[in-house]
Amino acid sequence: MTTTDPSSRTTVSALAAPEGGGFPNPGLPPHEHRAADVDPRAERRAERLVAAMFVLSILGTVLFVASYFLFSPTGTNLLAEPDTLHAVRWNTLFTGLGLAISVFFIGAAAVHWAKTLMPDHEMVEERHELGSDAEGQRQAVQILSDGIQESGITRRPLIVTAMVGAFAVLPIAVLAPLSTLGPLPGNKLHHTFWKAGLRLTRDHDGTPIKASEVAMNSIFHIMPEGLTNETENYLEERAKAAAVIVRIDPSIGQDEESLANGYNGILAFSKICTHVGCPAALYEQQTHHMLCPCHQSTFDVTDGAKVIFGPAHRPLPQLPIEVDAEGYLVAKGDFPEPIGPSFWDIHKEK
Repeated sequence: MTTTDPSSRTTVSALAAPEGGGFPNPGLPPHEHRAADVDPRAERRAERLVAAMFVLSILGTVLFVASYFLFSPTGTNLLAEPDTLHAVRWNTLFTGLGLAISVFFIGAAAVHWAKTLMPDHEMVEERHELGSDAEGQRQAVQILSDGIQESGITRRPLIVTAMVGAFAVLPIAVLAPLSTLGPLPGNKLHHTFWKAGLRLTRDHDGTPIKASEVAMNSIFHIMPEGLTNETENYLEERAKAAAVIVRIDPSIGQDEESLANGYNGILAFSKICTHVGCPAALYEQQTHHMLCPCHQSTFDVTDGAKVIFGPAHRPLPQLPIEVDAEGYLVAKGDFPEPIGPSFWDIHKEK
């Protein structure tokens, strides 16, 4: 901050003395030695703690790999029936914990090692021009060599052994998921559980839906009738069959083919976004737009669910529906095209 003397029109600093020049150098505060620097027992404790953290990292990797075999979502699962959501939850929990423990304790060990055992010298260097001559380069190499010596790597075999073990088993956590990759899907992505005559049911309780129950501008999350926990490959079939129905005023419809595949303005669309497969089920009643919360792809329900915004490249597939003799909404058949993200042979014959 500065002030100006009106009589002399000179500027005077309000922070630094006008004569004598600035503040004195306060210097560095007194150096406080760490416990491990002055107490050999504290040094040994710190060394053992670092090694223990690396061992915990190894155990985390073991847990991650073991979870693929002990808590499989589709095979052996010690805490749930296979092919159920509970099995998926337990698998996700234990694999996530295993990987988190593995990575966390490698980082924690490195931080604790640096803060308690590595050199604790306080140094001040003045800035200098970039680039070094041969002597400067030689000194840089010497500094690196001295740093390796001072870090204690060469004289702390316990830490080095534990660290090497932790880093050696960590790649297994990356390789283990490869064992779960199954065969090529073939044409499974071209078909879902929907078939002609299957009633549309509420997703949460499996109750069939009558056309008279679908109010204007409402939305229902639906599943095909008969899709239960006993269904073969239940989780896969449920993921592919997820859909929604909405009801619009037929007079605002812009796509005649889309209206023809519905019933009195009731239209059914896949809930799986055609971008990367997120649930596109946020419905704007006023605009009749369906939004995907992941990347904001937006689909116009009045125009065959065509993309009007976002990264998706094709409309949501529409499920053709009709009404049976009892007034219940039923499917005319499967989706006419594969649901979800596009893939290389999406236009291949079914």
